[in-house]
Amino acid sequence: MASDGETDRAIAEILRVHVSILKRTRARYVEGGIEVRCTRPPSSTKTTEIRWSTRSIIEKRQLVLKHHQEEIALSMQLLAERIVSLNIVDSVSKETVRSYLKKTLINLG
Repeated sequence: MASDGETDRAIAEILRVHVSILKRTRARYVEGGIEVRCTRPPSSTKTTEIRWSTRSIIEKRQLVLKHHQEEIALSMQLLAERIVSLNIVDSVSKETVRSYLKKTLINLG
């Protein structure tokens, strides 16, 4: 393609890659020959470790969030049961308690 007078931009568009990738590939080919470009360089284990580390952090946070949500649901249920046991109301759902607390705690001032 380049020998036919095509510009790097035109070649990159045909191959659907960025011009900088095209230039790096050409440079590696010139430096090491076709064997160098046909074999993939070993990937960085540090990058893989970072990916696994990030994934484990996200998974841990999801577990904590799920546990926290379960605790909140249980707390709302216990609070609803306590309100009924104190004969404040005949019956109340945990959702009603949650909604009431949300409205009153937001408007404290």
